[in-house]
Amino acid sequence: MDLKAYFENTRGIGVLATADSGGKVDAAIYARPHVMDDGSVAFIMLDRLTHANLQSNPHAAYLFLERSDDGKKYEGIRLFLTRTGEESDPEKIHALRRRLCPEHEQARFLVYFKVDKILPLIGAGQ
Repeated sequence: MDLKAYFENTRGIGVLATADSGGKVDAAIYARPHVMDDGSVAFIMLDRLTHANLQSNPHAAYLFLERSDDGKKYEGIRLFLTRTGEESDPEKIHALRRRLCPEHEQARFLVYFKVDKILPLIGAGQ
């Protein structure tokens, strides 16, 4: 699957789920990921619970629910991810941002993930 084309051409809503080292789960609304040239994905995140969880447990899942024209179809994908690194270069993060939120000018991190598996939103998959 060409994730770069998919996320450039598909609108919807995403949820990133993480867990801490003890298995306590969190889920948060996240924008579409940035797909890097090497096939990895990256999310821009603030230093909140999702970011904290990834410091002790590198595994995450991202669910993307496509927005259908009629509102009656449920399609999308699930990405199973492993954190591979992060950076906090403000210039690089600013260049990737899709929208500016001046009220949230806090420290941000660009967190990179390897895509371990891609499954449909609904249906078979292992």
